[in-house]
Amino acid sequence: MAQAAAVAKQPAPPRRRRGSATPRKLPYLLIAPAGLLMLGFIAYPVISVFYYSLQNYNPTKPWRNGYAGFDNFVHAFTDDPQFWDTLTFSAKWVFVEVGLQLLFGLALALIVNQTFVGRAVGRALVFSPWAVSGVLTSAIWVLLYNSQTGVTRYLADVGIGQYGTSWLSDTSTVFPAAVVADLWRGVPFFAILILADLQSVSKDLYEAAEVDGASRFRQFLHITLPHLKDAIVLSTLLRAVWEFNNVDLLYTLTGGGPAGETTTLPLYIANTSVDAHNFGYASALTTVAFVILLFCSIVYLRLSKFGGGDK
Repeated sequence: MAQAAAVAKQPAPPRRRRGSATPRKLPYLLIAPAGLLMLGFIAYPVISVFYYSLQNYNPTKPWRNGYAGFDNFVHAFTDDPQFWDTLTFSAKWVFVEVGLQLLFGLALALIVNQTFVGRAVGRALVFSPWAVSGVLTSAIWVLLYNSQTGVTRYLADVGIGQYGTSWLSDTSTVFPAAVVADLWRGVPFFAILILADLQSVSKDLYEAAEVDGASRFRQFLHITLPHLKDAIVLSTLLRAVWEFNNVDLLYTLTGGGPAGETTTLPLYIANTSVDAHNFGYASALTTVAFVILLFCSIVYLRLSKFGGGDK
């Protein structure tokens, strides 16, 4: 009886008010303002680009402004050889840069993952270029490539090359010179991501492989690479998109020259909009670039089976 009376005296749990936010909905309500703000900053420019891609819009020639339909796209694919030249160079730039950055980044990650004296300092030196902005990176390499005070002058002092040689002004050397400059900044990105994934590999796998007589190369081929698959796929995809949209380094180094040799599609878009004020055609080119990147990204993720394999 006493137990029954005690149970009866216990207060009833408070009733939840109707219309109040449940704990499950509360996080979404808290992030909703920031989410809506970000959506506005992202959605408005995207919609504006799609809208102006169907317009003739040039503030310096207002009498020609108006609806153009798909004329801008037709002109790009049929009457603009520079579009195809810049698209081809963009593909070449992305393929070379991402491939070399992955190769050197993987090698550096494997090195700094080992135990040696001064490893912390070595890692800091390897990762530091990634903290440098693109414009500052360009300024550094412009000074290094300067024909009067840069590397070419000191090479000429020891009998290699001639005085006054400018690698950024020569069509035969401008591409490798730009590639080296961007490698300096891009390699640490791969090294950071790959090193982070390397540290999650169980050492028991390597010890078992050594017991079975597997060489270092076979351990790398059958243990390390399969474990790094998703990290490599993700890093190469992100870096490919960034390299495709790279404007600051090439614009500062070469301005797209000499003779348009280093003009990528995004740089051509920037020149078309900022210099020529042809915002309608530039928006159409931007839409084409967006579709190309979206299609290539989807195909790449499907073919690589990203996230679908067991480590």
